[in-house]
Amino acid sequence: MVHTDARFVVGVVGNVISGGLFLSPIPTFTQIWRKKDVEAFDPKPYLTTVLNCLFWCYYGLPFVNPNSILVVTINGIGLFIELMYITIFFYYAASKGRKRVATYFICELVLFGALVAATMLAIPEHKMAINRRLRAVVVGVICDFFNVLMYGSPLFNLKDVIKTKSVKYMPFTLLVANFLNGCCWTSYALIGKVDYFILISNGLGAIFGAVQLMVYARYYKTTPKDEDLSSKTTNEVQLCTNV
Repeated sequence: MVHTDARFVVGVVGNVISGGLFLSPIPTFTQIWRKKDVEAFDPKPYLTTVLNCLFWCYYGLPFVNPNSILVVTINGIGLFIELMYITIFFYYAASKGRKRVATYFICELVLFGALVAATMLAIPEHKMAINRRLRAVVVGVICDFFNVLMYGSPLFNLKDVIKTKSVKYMPFTLLVANFLNGCCWTSYALIGKVDYFILISNGLGAIFGAVQLMVYARYYKTTPKDEDLSSKTTNEVQLCTNV
């Protein structure tokens, strides 16, 4: 009972932190709305997050992984928010950009539908216990793959950060939230019955977050103070890789 209550509390805290990460691109899309132009913004991080949220929502359903309602709630909210971002991007993008967004989105829906169908039909229904476990394993591996990708994506910018000795492309509040998100969901996975799929990706996410914070601390003082602060928004990296 104590483990259940503690897990629920940590899960609620994780929902709050993850919600903050989902909302972090609002300044970016406010800028797009004001300028009526997507400029050089890349929609792929948001499209990837849509697919990630879809898989985690599926993973948390009772017939895949019971007692994971908090996983479903935050990713359901995140899915709605990310779809709003994609809609805004699609509306203000040029025809080439719209075609690219539509193509990615359709491919994601096809991939998600195919994997759901495969995991639902792979084992006969009379083997429900085995079927449920197989679904949890397959979907959990897929979720981990996308979660690790999104947690690790900011690391691709480290080369430029080290080269320029500038952290203008690393918004501090987002880095902190990313690190706390990984720590919180790692704790959630360890309380009571260990959920290895949530543990692995978010444990790695916490490590990636710590590395990013150390890099930020290392190059903060060498960042030119006269840089336009708006560049933090323009070059923002989507960090919301949650459970």
